[in-house]
Amino acid sequence: MKLAAEVNENLAHYSNVLIYSAMAVYTLAFLAHIAEWVFGSRSAVGRTAAAITSDAAATQRAKVTVQVGGQGGGTAVLERPKIVTRSAAGSRDIPDGPGAAGGTEQGDVYGRIAVGLTVLAFLFHAAGVLLRALSVQRAPWGNMYEFSTTFAMVAVGTYLVLLALKKNVRWIGLPLVTTVLLDLGLAVSVLYTDSDQLVPALHSYWLWIHVSCAIISGASLYIGAVATLLYLFRDRYEAQLENPEGKQFGRFAKSVLERVPSAASLDKFAYRINATIFPLWTFTIIAGAIWAEAAWGRYWGWDPKEVWSFITWVAYAGYLHARATAGWKGRKAAYLALIAFGCYLFNYYGVNIFITGKHSYAGV
Repeated sequence: MKLAAEVNENLAHYSNVLIYSAMAVYTLAFLAHIAEWVFGSRSAVGRTAAAITSDAAATQRAKVTVQVGGQGGGTAVLERPKIVTRSAAGSRDIPDGPGAAGGTEQGDVYGRIAVGLTVLAFLFHAAGVLLRALSVQRAPWGNMYEFSTTFAMVAVGTYLVLLALKKNVRWIGLPLVTTVLLDLGLAVSVLYTDSDQLVPALHSYWLWIHVSCAIISGASLYIGAVATLLYLFRDRYEAQLENPEGKQFGRFAKSVLERVPSAASLDKFAYRINATIFPLWTFTIIAGAIWAEAAWGRYWGWDPKEVWSFITWVAYAGYLHARATAGWKGRKAAYLALIAFGCYLFNYYGVNIFITGKHSYAGV
């Protein structure tokens, strides 16, 4: 029988130092993103979508009257040109805002600083996770503290990969670093567990496969949820542009919403993320069942974690099905996507902390 490796306390200590250092740099990135939005919102560039929408609405209301020359004369009324709009919410013919960059030169500089700080924080963060793994010579996700820190690292890494691929996703930066700071703050204050060896049931190569898939799935679904939430606000904003007599957003909210992608683009981005990750989440559940059979002698035992993983799967399957059904486009499908992500969050925090089961490895 292989003996458990001793804990390297020095590496564990340096891991904690690096995580706190990452939090400090993430805080600077958060402030830089705030400055980016504040200075960028002063530019007229961010008003492009609003101006085009207003012009389109004015054109729709207008009729052109001209005097026709020739025998008998007369006046002809030309009907207003038809503006193509689709019935689904969030699918209006409105261009994307310039994103979180491009409002002003000064705003863009702050944005580049924010991205640079996010990269630096990610390097500290990744090093902290790596040293945590080396301190016990195992996968660094054996309890809620380790899962949370790794989850946040993968979320930031996914964002940086999208940026490297030249995707217009800088608008994710501010909500991302905000939630990463909240996640790490909760991890180091409430969920923290000293570096230690695993309980016997977790000594399996399936720990690398099953839990890593769960982390990648959750981090990607989180980014999809951010896009979905912004879609709801942007869609409401675009609807108000079409009806300027109704209740309007405040000045700051408008300056932000004018600069993110259009509702249609946000909706499409969120759908693509969720649809791409859904097969991986499906595999996560299957891998967990295989591991359960090896550890406990049964593939499925209606353990709370198993049940809520399946509920989350059903919710996302319902969302994807809704997107393929004409009656569930737009906001209805978006609400369902947020409910599905809420199931994922409860599966992690609620089940691990408040419900006792075979997956009770929270360590808190």
